[in-house]
Amino acid sequence: MTHVVTENCINCKHTDCVEVCPVDCFHEGPNFLVIDPDECIDCTLCVEECPVGAIYAEGDVPAGQSLFVTLNAELARQWPVIAAKVPAPDDAAEWDGKPDKLRLLIR
Repeated sequence: MTHVVTENCINCKHTDCVEVCPVDCFHEGPNFLVIDPDECIDCTLCVEECPVGAIYAEGDVPAGQSLFVTLNAELARQWPVIAAKVPAPDDAAEWDGKPDKLRLLIR
């Protein structure tokens, strides 16, 4: 099983999770992070580090968020690996918990 980054990461994009990942399975897009399911070793370290609670085990992805399983796999093939923490966007706190952010995802 792998872990999945879900909707609450959009426009928040904290990278605390990246810093603890032992296999560098995170990929960075303009306003979202994804986990490469082929690289994730299911260590769970990233889950506790995510300040906005956007990372779940694949089997625990909340209702209505299941499309993020496929989206993580798809975008991980397109976006570059990120292996070091970078500053979150200045307005990240304003986006935490806002619903319906999928439309804001920049591919």
